[in-house]
Amino acid sequence: MRKPAFLLLAGATLLPWVSPALALALGAGFALAFGSPFPDRTGRAASLLLKASVVGLGFGMSLHAVARAGSAGVGYTVAAIAGTLALGIALARALRVRRDPGLLIATGTAICGGSAIAAVGSAVDADAESMSVALATVFVLNAVALYLFPPIGHLAGLSQQQFGVWAAIAIHDTSSVVGAAAAYGPEALADATVLKLARALWIAPVTLGVVLARRASAEGGAGADGATGGEGGEGGEGEEGRGWRGRVAIPWFILLFLAAALLRTVVPGGAPLFDAVAWVARRALVLTLFLIGAGLTRATLRSVGGRPFLQGLILWLVVAAVSLWAVALGVPG
Repeated sequence: MRKPAFLLLAGATLLPWVSPALALALGAGFALAFGSPFPDRTGRAASLLLKASVVGLGFGMSLHAVARAGSAGVGYTVAAIAGTLALGIALARALRVRRDPGLLIATGTAICGGSAIAAVGSAVDADAESMSVALATVFVLNAVALYLFPPIGHLAGLSQQQFGVWAAIAIHDTSSVVGAAAAYGPEALADATVLKLARALWIAPVTLGVVLARRASAEGGAGADGATGGEGGEGGEGEEGRGWRGRVAIPWFILLFLAAALLRTVVPGGAPLFDAVAWVARRALVLTLFLIGAGLTRATLRSVGGRPFLQGLILWLVVAAVSLWAVALGVPG
């Protein structure tokens, strides 16, 4: 009975009245109550569907709109990434969070959640426990942001463009960014999508920078106490031998998103068809959030350690508050 019920619930999320927040809650609630009947498939399906949906959203925007949205918050993006990384690493030291989970939580908050964690974790050869702790922390905060951001945006009197910029800066994963922005309005969704995709392009340079910094630290004899130190000190054991162990996946779907926007720009007569594709993409994003929620397990929640979660929570609250202040006051970005 679990499989038919799961598939029926998944199909129901495609109905127009089901919001992104409700879809996430339905998926998480089902998984925690009954367990996912497709534990190995839901994650892959959510990843593929998210990328396809983002490409579909590109058909709803012209290149002029993409350029306008992208240029509106580029300054915020650069400042947010640099500031978040610095503050995240400082918090990890202060809270005595182990080096790898502390770094992964900082990079996941700074760039784009799970994708950044996977890229940086692979590159520095982080262990499975560090990856799980960072992913679980970001997942929980991501889900909270999806529910909190739209009402906070309304209370703060943010325009749709302002909310789009804020969501792209202060929410971790692309899925929750587009979910929160879609709940706020179509212009917020367009701006948030473009800015979040632009932010995702920073995965490669940040990952390379982390690897080079690790090598420099190892060569300088930083040893076990040279980074965040503290709890469980994973330190420098084997650090000198660590290099570029993983590969940073090239986000080809971002290029496809731009290609879709280009097609809409050069074929204006196809606007009705392109609008229909974009509408389907928005509904598919709701289904994506259901699948992401269905990936939540009790083991995931148990893996969130106290100090790593506190690091992620403080970091996220500071980033959200400062970026909200800057966007609301119209600080040039």
